[in-house]
Amino acid sequence: MRVSFKTRPQHTEWAPMRDFWLEGDRIDLYSAGWTFDHFYPIFSDPTGPCFEGWTMLSYLAALTRRIRLGVLVTGNTHRHPAVLANMAATLDVASGGRLEIGLGAGWSEEEHHAYGIPLPRWPERFDRLEESCEVIDRLLTQERTTFRGRHYRLTDAMCQPKPIQRPRPPLVIGGKGEKRTLRIAARWADQWNFPNGEPAELRHKIEVLHSHCAALGRDPADIEISVKAEADIEPGAFAQLTAAYREVGAQHIIAHFPAPHDPAVLGVFAEHLAPVVR
Repeated sequence: MRVSFKTRPQHTEWAPMRDFWLEGDRIDLYSAGWTFDHFYPIFSDPTGPCFEGWTMLSYLAALTRRIRLGVLVTGNTHRHPAVLANMAATLDVASGGRLEIGLGAGWSEEEHHAYGIPLPRWPERFDRLEESCEVIDRLLTQERTTFRGRHYRLTDAMCQPKPIQRPRPPLVIGGKGEKRTLRIAARWADQWNFPNGEPAELRHKIEVLHSHCAALGRDPADIEISVKAEADIEPGAFAQLTAAYREVGAQHIIAHFPAPHDPAVLGVFAEHLAPVVR
């Protein structure tokens, strides 16, 4: 079972978050580090500081040597998918092939309204997400791409250089929605992320995901099942929760550590998690 860590770059200073990632890179149990894609702090005071996720990830890629890197998840409404594909290709090359591309439909009304970024109704957001997956996949794997979607149109488009990973960096789809999100994951995801919830709910969502895979002719074994869980509890309790997730089908636990970011907690959690995941 893979173990990763995530930090929200909000209500924090740069140095402790940097040191947290460096410590995670040092501890072999952690396979990846994740950040988020918001411009305001979420679920808290929105007037506080918040570092931009992709810029932060690029700098951390240069500082780290081993862990894989990703944004969990990128808001599809924040950038045109062709722009995101070029960003992803560049970061994959710069990091030596360590990128995982997290992608979701986008949701924060406050940020979109403040910045004048259009936020369509939910059905259109999922339509756009599905088209974006195809645009990104084709730009990262084909020499030229012509795409005629309802929301995105590309004409003989190129994305060079190509990423190091072949056929492309893994695509990580996050979310729980059974009708659209899980169907999009069944079609495009190399990893599906379950963002918090009880193990029983995860079991049910995996069943739904596998039913979509069957309908699309996709082998569900091709999709890694990951869970993001809040690491704001005692390390032993978190290890027990991880074991429960593993029992119902999780293959990857992403421990989400809140600020303030104390690098020492990574080692403590790793000691409790190692017997569970190995």
